[in-house]
Amino acid sequence: MSKEAFLVLEDGSVYQGYCFGADIDTFGEVVFCTSVIGYQEMLTDPSYAGQILVPTYPLIGNYGINEQDFESAKIQVRGLVVREQCLKPNHYMSRNTIHQYLARSGISGIYGVDTRAITRRLCSAGVMMGMITSNKTPQQTLEELQEMSSYGSIDFVKQVTTQAPYHWCPEDSASIYNIVILDCGLKYNILRILNRLGCSVTALPCTMSAGEIISLKPDGILLSPGPGNPELLDYIVVTIKQLVGKKPIMGICLGNQLIASAFGARNFKLKFGHRGGNHPVRELATGRIHITAQNHGYAVDPDTLRDGLEVTHLNLNDGTVEGLKHKDLPIFAIQYHSEASPGPWDNIYLFDRFLEMIKETK
Repeated sequence: MSKEAFLVLEDGSVYQGYCFGADIDTFGEVVFCTSVIGYQEMLTDPSYAGQILVPTYPLIGNYGINEQDFESAKIQVRGLVVREQCLKPNHYMSRNTIHQYLARSGISGIYGVDTRAITRRLCSAGVMMGMITSNKTPQQTLEELQEMSSYGSIDFVKQVTTQAPYHWCPEDSASIYNIVILDCGLKYNILRILNRLGCSVTALPCTMSAGEIISLKPDGILLSPGPGNPELLDYIVVTIKQLVGKKPIMGICLGNQLIASAFGARNFKLKFGHRGGNHPVRELATGRIHITAQNHGYAVDPDTLRDGLEVTHLNLNDGTVEGLKHKDLPIFAIQYHSEASPGPWDNIYLFDRFLEMIKETK
């Protein structure tokens, strides 16, 4: 039997289970995700930086870890909480178990807990800070948690952004467009999709200035997804303001919130966020319903929109803003993940829409 461990939430609730992965204490904002598959993509999604992830699906690790489904260069979550870990995965691409992957990456996990009960707690009380520990009592852990910084007070984007520019280009043909991505927590599948569409792509650190971005002569600029509180990112908002009107811009998830901020709107924290591959979104112009992949804990306040920005998509579960566009300028954004990974591929057409907007502008 594995070593006993606890997940302790800041409201004092305690969940007893067993260690897997690395046997170290870890803390972060505890969030749940409703995707049935895609745990490898979840673990490596930079939008989970600073968070302890609770998949609602009970069995995790059944198809192992492969070399193709990473969404960044490392595990981004602080910890993983599961009902049951699979010790003997069955898939021809599997190279490691999830326990081995977590352990080698220095990431702790806890299994054998009631993830349904944790999810219900987060739905009723809201996301909160928590700690996984096998070395402290629940009371010691709770006292330590009360001294820690809140998730919303930390700039996680600077922790996950690339430290230097890097370039992706099509392997078998000349590029159609030169796309620059401001990396606020970029997932590899965005690069893969733009690459397949024939674009040459350059990813830049989030601190890159507008002048440096324009000097690369991009045909279009993409603002990537990313973690944390958008209200802490004034330095990126200033850059976006200086880029507006100069090149077509597309925003994804955090990029949607940052575009809103650049036009004077505000963002607010959701009670328990949207995380999973099954969120219904209505496109207002057509009435069409899209099933979307999502991973965010903040949303745009529609009552603060101004200066030409208008809502294009709404979440059918809670009515929050899921998309924006500008009435006159070549700018649009979505709150969900058009690149999926994990999730449905229904929304990849939005990258085609971005390239069409670039073509019309040119």
